[in-house]
Amino acid sequence: MTFTSQFSALGSDSKALEALLWTVFALGVLKATTFVLSFSSLVLDLFVLPGVNFRKYGAKKGQYCVITGASDGIGKEYASQLAKRGFNLILISRTQSKLVTLKSEFESKYDVKVRILAIDIAEDVSENYIKIQEACSGLPITILINNVGQSHSIPVPFLETEEHELRNIITINTTATLKITQLVAPLIVKSAKEARCKGLILTMGSFGGLLPTPYLATYSGSKAFLQSWSAALAGEMKSQNVDVEIVLSYLVTSAMSKIRRTSMMIPNPTQFVAATLKTVGRRSGAQERYATMTPYWSHALYHFVIENTIGVYSKLANSINYTMHKSIRSRALRKAARQAKQQ
Repeated sequence: MTFTSQFSALGSDSKALEALLWTVFALGVLKATTFVLSFSSLVLDLFVLPGVNFRKYGAKKGQYCVITGASDGIGKEYASQLAKRGFNLILISRTQSKLVTLKSEFESKYDVKVRILAIDIAEDVSENYIKIQEACSGLPITILINNVGQSHSIPVPFLETEEHELRNIITINTTATLKITQLVAPLIVKSAKEARCKGLILTMGSFGGLLPTPYLATYSGSKAFLQSWSAALAGEMKSQNVDVEIVLSYLVTSAMSKIRRTSMMIPNPTQFVAATLKTVGRRSGAQERYATMTPYWSHALYHFVIENTIGVYSKLANSINYTMHKSIRSRALRKAARQAKQQ
């Protein structure tokens, strides 16, 4: 090869390398820009933008909100804070006595109308859905809160999960949620149109569905299902003027989580619901997901960090979840053994 041909080849390779370097640089700039924009949006959603005005969903216009799992914890807080905003309520839960108490409290405190329905949603029977339809019949409904849910009593390997627990989780978290939404959503579309406002469907998700969670496999799978279903429903109902969102939470003090003490990472139901209603329609920590919100500030930052570092589906995230829930199971079993000896 002559000197001239060698020089030409070197020049050609140099241009190819230069093009490659510019491509890598451009991709890096694009990635950095996307990250900065996402983080800026997170900060705006959580800390800067004003709270959502629920008049756009019919607040103080005689509209009703349907809430499942309404007698305790997060469901009770949704009921209280939406009544305070001027919504009438349809409260659905298992315990009649608790519902009666809430009905009296909210009607006197907030001057709203309250209907109650006590049913066991774990029983997947047609009578339950007939009763729900009757409770909602003829009422202007613009909001549905799918809050009812169930997890495992303690973390448990999937192969050791008892059948009744498995079936209850699937029935409550998925089947009942879908059926109730099919009943209520058409009423929301009709009422929102007549009241010239928007409709809203919020479904409670979980970090257990965001990250595949060993030792909570059935619960984790049910919540992951709700994520895909809710996002798909959001696409379908957008043209009907109904906002559909799934609400992701890490731990909250509640009967289901069995956690009583609050911390920076663990709010109480009042704090969590306040954050949710303030940021409806904003993604907060769920910047990469459509029709999804992680509303509580520490949960949002945690979600954002996981998504932008190891990733929610990574082996490392799975291993960390496995170790944590295996430890929780071991402690729970030791506690049960001590209590059995004392008896």
